[in-house]
Amino acid sequence: MGLQKHYLRYGRSARDHILGLAGGGRRNTIVKTHTSDNVHHNNGYNSHSSGSHGTHRRSHGGAGGGGVGGEHGGGMPNLTNRPTPLSMLISQGVKINNHRLAVIIIGIVILILGIILSTIPWLDYFILKNLQLWNDTLSFHYWQRPGVVRLTKVYIYNVTNPDGFLNGEKPRLTEVGPFVYREDMQKVNIHFYDNQTVSYQHKKILQFVPELSIDKNTPIVTPNIPLLTLTSLSPKLGYLLSKTISVVLTAAKFKPFINVTADQLVFGYDDALVSLAHRFYPKHLRPMERMGLLLGRNGTLTEVSTIKTGQQGMEEFGYIDRLNGLDHLPHWHKPPCNRIAASEGSFFPPREITKSNMVYLYDKDLCRVIPLQYQKGVEKDGIGADLYILPENTYGDSSSNPDNACYDPSDYEPLQGLQNISPCQYGAPVYISNPHFYQANESLLNSVEGLSPNKSEHETYFKIQSKLGVPLEGKVRIQLNLKVTRAKDVYPVKDFRDFVFPVMWLEEGISELTPAIRRWIYLATVFAPIIIPISSYLLIFGGISAIAFIFVRAYQNFVFARDPTLEILEMGRRSLRRGSSFIAQHQHKFMHRESYTLLKTMPGDLLDDSEDAIPIMTNSS
Repeated sequence: MGLQKHYLRYGRSARDHILGLAGGGRRNTIVKTHTSDNVHHNNGYNSHSSGSHGTHRRSHGGAGGGGVGGEHGGGMPNLTNRPTPLSMLISQGVKINNHRLAVIIIGIVILILGIILSTIPWLDYFILKNLQLWNDTLSFHYWQRPGVVRLTKVYIYNVTNPDGFLNGEKPRLTEVGPFVYREDMQKVNIHFYDNQTVSYQHKKILQFVPELSIDKNTPIVTPNIPLLTLTSLSPKLGYLLSKTISVVLTAAKFKPFINVTADQLVFGYDDALVSLAHRFYPKHLRPMERMGLLLGRNGTLTEVSTIKTGQQGMEEFGYIDRLNGLDHLPHWHKPPCNRIAASEGSFFPPREITKSNMVYLYDKDLCRVIPLQYQKGVEKDGIGADLYILPENTYGDSSSNPDNACYDPSDYEPLQGLQNISPCQYGAPVYISNPHFYQANESLLNSVEGLSPNKSEHETYFKIQSKLGVPLEGKVRIQLNLKVTRAKDVYPVKDFRDFVFPVMWLEEGISELTPAIRRWIYLATVFAPIIIPISSYLLIFGGISAIAFIFVRAYQNFVFARDPTLEILEMGRRSLRRGSSFIAQHQHKFMHRESYTLLKTMPGDLLDDSEDAIPIMTNSS
């Protein structure tokens, strides 16, 4: 007994139902159309074979224009009027169960969320909101007490030939150091104001770090700064007063060079001239009781700074608005020397917002605002940053930088790379430069022995994250020099010629952020900008896929419910696939057997317009 499978004819019927084709198209070319009573007899036979339920569904399909009634119309179907699946679902009023409705709603919500995330810059808004200084924002906690390791390294020049210098030789200098101090810094007495500014005071505690330093009690031979300050002013006092000063200094046995330890020079030693000046100088010019180059750095600073919080715009975010209530530096009388619009080092205006290649930094020890110029993009610990350096013409003569004209006194011939800061040093003739006279006039370097300028060791630079304005790394390197004017009428220093004498240089700044701060910056500037767009696109794709899946399933169920033979066809298709796989795996076992005929053309008198009612399989003898 053989098995005959009529999948070809059955597939055409399914195709016609799915695509909405009229039955009289292709079939009429191979099947004879019977109008006799035989047709009705065969139709009746097939109807009984298929069941009354199938007959009812076919007549319903014919009324719809896609079933048997369409076959009697003959000819090719009108494809342009074929209904779409979505319009068919709507026109037939197909009901969707609660589970599928929930999936559709979720899909729509996910789709809308993905579109919102991909079109609205909410990440930038979130970053900007938390970057602005206000109570309990992330930036406030970082700014109030950074927690980063901030180091101050001090290098002192030891004079190895003091007597030879007084006899006309070049001073021979030996760099001694580093003497490293860890700076624990926080901001205290914080007050927020309605004009979007905040005031505070710095509290700094410098602690010596012996493991990174040489012995802080190392003896140093250095110029006597209080004495040379006094004698440099004597030529302006007249001959009589200069002689009086000479007699007093000679009796007190003052000398132009002194022996002190490194710790004393940095954080103070007793000096008779400084004590007298502290007692008799006017209050606004009065120095401290002891002589120390960094003596004023420890403890709570008296200076009250007011900076902009960024609430009114990020163009001057973190810049100083007032110092001790003043909107300018009192040490200088003309702009731009007296400007204070600069950062104190914690935050800078983000370059992605300002599009500017310049930022500005204020340091009390520098007695001025210094510019930092953008050089290139760099990377620090996997985080993108902008490299800024100090321009070569920052310090020095006005011919190379007209903005420097207001820094120099009228009786001084300015030199490239040398900057006067005497108004901030109680009138002492102190000048700043880059360490080892880096980028300074060659005459300054040639006047001494033992200095060797180097870009990597002596350049001031900052690496600032362009989106946040947070410095990832930064070093301010500065050298203190004493400009001595010869006082020939003062005996103890009569052989001390006009000279710019290097005293010490220091480096302060940060090399690394704390792991917690670095993670937050990496998350905001590296991870989030990558993962947010990907997540948005995945949400959009997921929402569309969920909605499309539900409508496809609803359409399939609707079609299968109208014609159960389609579902049987699908089952048959899967059976054929499994059978093909089975045959491919066991074909060697069937090579010697007779081939089977899967499709067999039936006699014409058995085929008629109601072929979709023919049984799937018939037994043949």
